[in-house]
Amino acid sequence: MILGVTPVRGGSKGIPRKNLQPLCGKPLMAWTIEAAKAARRLDRYVVSTDDAEIAHVARQWGAEVLRRPLELAQDDTPTLPVLQHVLTQVPAEVVVVLQATSPIRDPDLIDRCIERFRETGADSLATGFLCKDTEYGTNHVPRQAIPGFFSNDGNVYVIRAEILRRGDRYGTRIERMLTDREQNVDIDDAFDLWLAEQILRKRHPLV
Repeated sequence: MILGVTPVRGGSKGIPRKNLQPLCGKPLMAWTIEAAKAARRLDRYVVSTDDAEIAHVARQWGAEVLRRPLELAQDDTPTLPVLQHVLTQVPAEVVVVLQATSPIRDPDLIDRCIERFRETGADSLATGFLCKDTEYGTNHVPRQAIPGFFSNDGNVYVIRAEILRRGDRYGTRIERMLTDREQNVDIDDAFDLWLAEQILRKRHPLV
């Protein structure tokens, strides 16, 4: 089974109650819920949360909710144990992580990621972009000559469940899916939220 998971906790710091903030007439996390529900390759999709209000809103938007223990919803809680907890509740072969803070996705992005993951036999796949940033004073070649490195954007991760169960998020066969700059937007602060709204209004003129 291919299981979609959105981890959403209630204690965000940069923007209080960030995942419930309105974005083009919907709670931020609703954009991800709708994308997951539209994906053809997901067999099941859940929202993992510790927060009662988030759970209520997730259900309003049609998501199945798994309640997460409070010890897995702290500021320093990594994603891995959260996914391991989900797998104790829902057996799956593949986990697709969809962050609520990445609201901008092409309609077929999730399905294309799963297809690439299957075709390549990867242990894990991530969306992202080619980063050519360098520390000021260290670069002495034109930007186009910088090879750059792949930086994940947090939008979609596809991971073999067996790897997660043994305490790893990557495995040895890592696949990458380049996405455009609009889909790279990850909501950390008020500017990111404003930027996402401009992009979504361009992509969805009727919202």
